[in-house]
Amino acid sequence: MEIITANHILVNSQEQAQLLKTQLAEGADFRQLAQAYSSCPSKQAGGNLGQFGRGQMVKPFEDAAFALSHGEISQPVQTQFGWHIIQRTS
Repeated sequence: MEIITANHILVNSQEQAQLLKTQLAEGADFRQLAQAYSSCPSKQAGGNLGQFGRGQMVKPFEDAAFALSHGEISQPVQTQFGWHIIQRTS
């Protein structure tokens, strides 16, 4: 089974997710933005979700995370929890 690690930032709106994505594209630090803006408890760890395999996350999140290359950051992804920006770390 393929296992990856990822960080994420969870926010309530597509607009806020897009603003954060723009800041990241301009060189902002992912961990700092996660700590400042994410509504997920993982924000304390800079958005770090640790390791996970297929079937452990909700499908839209999983599909986006597994489609990324190491170090790549996703476009905003909507799930029932809100809007995510995902950074694959391995």
